[in-house]
Amino acid sequence: MHPQVIAHHPGNCPICGMKLIKKNAIPVALNNIGLETLLKPTNEFVVASLPVTTPQDSSINMRVKAYGTIEADTRAAGSIAARVEGRIEKLYLRYRYQKVEVGQKVAEIYSQELVTAQENLLFLLKNDAQNTSFINAAKQKLLLLGMSAAELNKVVTTGEPLYSVSIYSNYTGHVHDAGMSSNGNENEMNNAAPVTQELSLKEGMYVNKGQTLFMIMNHHKAWTALQIFPNQQSVIKKGNAVTITPETDTNAVINGTIDFIEPFFRGNSKTLTARVYFHNMEMLPIGSQVTANIYTGAQQGLWLPQTAVLALGRSEVTFLKSNGGFIAHQVTTGTRTDDKVRILSGLNATDTVATNAQYLIDSESFIQTASK
Repeated sequence: MHPQVIAHHPGNCPICGMKLIKKNAIPVALNNIGLETLLKPTNEFVVASLPVTTPQDSSINMRVKAYGTIEADTRAAGSIAARVEGRIEKLYLRYRYQKVEVGQKVAEIYSQELVTAQENLLFLLKNDAQNTSFINAAKQKLLLLGMSAAELNKVVTTGEPLYSVSIYSNYTGHVHDAGMSSNGNENEMNNAAPVTQELSLKEGMYVNKGQTLFMIMNHHKAWTALQIFPNQQSVIKKGNAVTITPETDTNAVINGTIDFIEPFFRGNSKTLTARVYFHNMEMLPIGSQVTANIYTGAQQGLWLPQTAVLALGRSEVTFLKSNGGFIAHQVTTGTRTDDKVRILSGLNATDTVATNAQYLIDSESFIQTASK
């Protein structure tokens, strides 16, 4: 209507043809008008001719794809500790990740306690050689304090105490930390690629009785830490079969089961970590990436192709066919397979939806879902 047109009697606007409104008419309030009405989207109802599908009520064998890394199995960790208080005279391990074998000499230590125990043994041998019980007890004490049988025989044979006693490894593997950090809980194994680093333990340092000198990890024992996303966590259970393909050697396929699911989130992540223990006979690098297929068994429910469901941030929609067009309709989804998604609510088996929801999206408009 054109406000400049004024007449003294009812009629129509001569310009646009709209009916004239009496100027002294009482205004009528319009109710139920909100922002949603003003922003009514152009694709709330879409007229289109596209392939359609219906939710299938069936049982589908679930296969969940997950990604993760290879980590050292801390259950196979061995620590080499000082059995006496003393000073490190000689080190044979110089850097982290150095290879260590069982029986290998790793250090030499001077300890006044060891020297005193040797002198006590020599005193008994010289002055009370018939007292075999005391002599055997003195020998046993030296063995328990870390002296080897060969070194003990040398002391008995020469009649002189050894001022430096050797420390040997009881494990085969790689050195991962020296136990000298001020942060005793420092974990240097997690997702760390082998980088040569100098040990913090040095010759001339004093150590306490029971202090850990070296941590030895057996790289033949490892686990894969698989990241399980929130929409998958409800179906992943301990005992599920898993096939794992390392990125460093795609031929070294690992078959196993979910052995443990960590009951906490690592760091700021919202993914759970599932462990699969295995023997790392191929010596796959610790920290390398893997891809896994987890087989969780059959699940009964309504299933749609993943292309039929469109994610809108915190919500998901399908385009429900109605009266020759499609209406954006909100749904709640559950687990996903390679090409299927489970519909928990919002649809039933008789509904018809667009097979590919992406075809019905206008990038310049809002998407207003319709309640069913």
